[in-house]
Parts: sequence; C-alpha cells; structure tokens
Amino acid sequence: MNEARTVLDRETFDVLLANELKRALRSQSFVTLVVMEPRGADAAAAVPEIRALVGRELRETDMLAVDGTTVSMVLLDADLERTSRVLERIRASLEHYQFATPVAVRIGAACCPTDGADIETLKRAAAAAGAAGRDGP
Repeated sequence: MNEARTVLDRETFDVLLANELKRALRSQSFVTLVVMEPRGADAAAAVPEIRALVGRELRETDMLAVDGTTVSMVLLDADLERTSRVLERIRASLEHYQFATPVAVRIGAACCPTDGADIETLKRAAAAAGAAGRDGP
C-alpha cells in the first residue's frame, strides 16, 4: 500500500461516508465503518503509528480519518465477513508492532445496511461493538 495515503479530517470523512451510504443503499452493496481507539498512558502518541499500520492494510478506495485519538476507516463493498479478514490483518500488525509504551486498541465495526443506514447509527453500533470487545454485532 502507498505510504502517502490521504488521511481525512472528520468533516470530510463524514461527508464522504454519507455519500457512500447513499450509494450502498441504491446499489444494494455493503459499507463498513470501523472505529479504532487506542488505550494507554500515551495513546495519543501511538495514533500516527496506528494510522500507518492501518493504512498499509486498506485498499486505495477505502477511506481513513483521524480525529484526536480515534482512527476511523470505511471499507467499501465490504460486509462484516470481509471486514473481519481485514481486521485480522490489522490486529496481527498491531500485536507485532513495538510501541514505545504499551497500547491496547479497541476496535469496533458496523455495516450498512445490516447495522444501520445513517452515520450516527453506524457510529453508535461500531462504538458498542468496540466497547463489548467484538468487531461487530
């Protein structure tokens, strides 16, 4: 994957996500929102490293955003089964990476239309999945 991946700000990410959700509903395809939140004493310092690790696992058409310590991505044309394979690779990268201080990363995912068809519903579902310690519903 290209190391120079574009990282979107939250506002741009949300606008593009809203458009992709509309497209997915029209074309009867899947879009999955993944939210990653590092936990630990120096979680903020780990965000650039997490962003780089995640960026290597995404396709060029997928979207990546950073907002504070939250790293979000949108996987286009990806149901939860396909998303699980991507998350396995990301999780393996995170587990083998040597962060300066210990960091745990909470990961949650929610799929349109399975878990919701609007941004706020998907964000809540992804956050709930992350808090429950599972990738998705």
